[in-house]
Amino acid sequence: MAGTRKVIELFYDVACPYAWLGFEVLCRYRNVWNIDLQFRPAFLGGIMHGSGNKSPGLVPNKFLYMGKDLARLALYFGVPIVSPENPAEVKGSLSAMRFVTAVAESREGRQADVENVSRELWKRIWSGDEDITLPASLSEAGLKAGLPANEIEELLQLASSQKIKERLKSTTQKALDCGAFGFPHIICHVNGKEEMFFGSDRFELMAHCIGEQWLGPQPAKTSARM
Repeated sequence: MAGTRKVIELFYDVACPYAWLGFEVLCRYRNVWNIDLQFRPAFLGGIMHGSGNKSPGLVPNKFLYMGKDLARLALYFGVPIVSPENPAEVKGSLSAMRFVTAVAESREGRQADVENVSRELWKRIWSGDEDITLPASLSEAGLKAGLPANEIEELLQLASSQKIKERLKSTTQKALDCGAFGFPHIICHVNGKEEMFFGSDRFELMAHCIGEQWLGPQPAKTSARM
C-alpha cells in the first residue's frame, strides 16, 4: 500500500495566512487520503517578485476584502487567524523561512518538527501579532514547537549559513518553475503526472483529481457525524 501513496508537495511561507489554511487542511488529511505530504518552505517575496504578482496591500479593494475574507475562513477552517493590528507594518519572513529551512535540513525525516515550527511561527504572526524576524522570536517559536533548547542556537546559526540561503532560494525557484505566483502552492503527483493547485479553496477539486473524497475542512468532525 505504501508504494501507491500519492505525493503532495506543499510550498508555503508563514507570511501568508492562506498558506496556513492550506497547511492545516493537508495535515488533517494525511491520514484520511492516501498521501505522502511533503513540506516545502519557500520565500513569498521571491515568488511575488519572480512571478510579477502584487501584494494585496498594493490593491486597495483587495486589501479591504482580505480582512473580511480571513475572518470568515478562520471560522470555516477552524484555524485561529487574527489579522495583525497594522497588517501593512508586518515585517518580512525571510529570517523565519530560513529558520524553517534549517529545521528541515538538519532534521531530515522528522517532518513533525518542520510542521510544529511552521505552525508556531504562523501563530505568532497571524494569531498573536508578534514578531517573527528576531532570533529571540524564532527561538521562542522553536521552544514552543518542542525543539530542544540546546539545538535551537545551532539551528539559528545554520539558518544564516550560505547553505541554507541557497536551499531556500532553490526551493523558491522550484516553485516558480512549477508555475507559482503565490501561496499555498500545491503539487500533486498522481500516476506520473503533476497537478498544480493554488490557494486554500481548491480541495474539493484536488480530491477529485487524485481520486480521494473531500469531507470538508475538518474531516474528523465530519466522520464523527456519519
